[in-house]
Amino acid sequence: MADIDALRARFVRTLEAARGPAAGPDPAPYADDLLGRWQEPQRRYHTVAHLTAVLDHIDVLEKYAHDPDVVRLAAWFHDAVYLPERSENEERSARLAERALPEAGVSAARTAEVARLVRLTVGHDPADDDPDGQVLCDADLAILASPPSAYAAYTAAVREEYHFVPNEAFRTGRAAILRQLLDLPRLFRTPYGASEWEATARYNLTAELEMLSLPPGDPS
Repeated sequence: MADIDALRARFVRTLEAARGPAAGPDPAPYADDLLGRWQEPQRRYHTVAHLTAVLDHIDVLEKYAHDPDVVRLAAWFHDAVYLPERSENEERSARLAERALPEAGVSAARTAEVARLVRLTVGHDPADDDPDGQVLCDADLAILASPPSAYAAYTAAVREEYHFVPNEAFRTGRAAILRQLLDLPRLFRTPYGASEWEATARYNLTAELEMLSLPPGDPS
């Protein structure tokens, strides 16, 4: 269970660091708005637990980032708007950041960078000269390198989020996503992600893809 008070405190620290010496409004209402979004009932995987995990992974990877506080803000906003039946969640999340962050006292340049990073999570394919994008995408994809039981729980939660999609359509769509990820030259771009997560993630993705390729009801 995610610690909501601890998450709120993390957001407050990040926002205050990101806006620097500039004065701004109380961060708490902005934290509560985001936390409310992350706890919406339609979510099964994209929950405060996922948010916490991404923030924790950014803590591991922050030495590779150019502006870790901006990366953390991007993590807070990257799935802040999330409706499983909609395809433009990242764009709507980026626009939310573009509205909220200037009001909260964040500079135009940092706001634009947060929005860019949020949009980058559509394809998780940051450029070689984009350290902040690499850190965010690696942190977001780190779930793919989970141990078997945690990976199984992740895939089950994703299926629950898409409960309204018929089984065959879900299998087809999920398989396409897995192939897209496996076709990337590298899933993880930071040195830590490449050494610690890449091999396990590819194993998990390949195993899931093979499972999805079995005829329905085939136990093999």
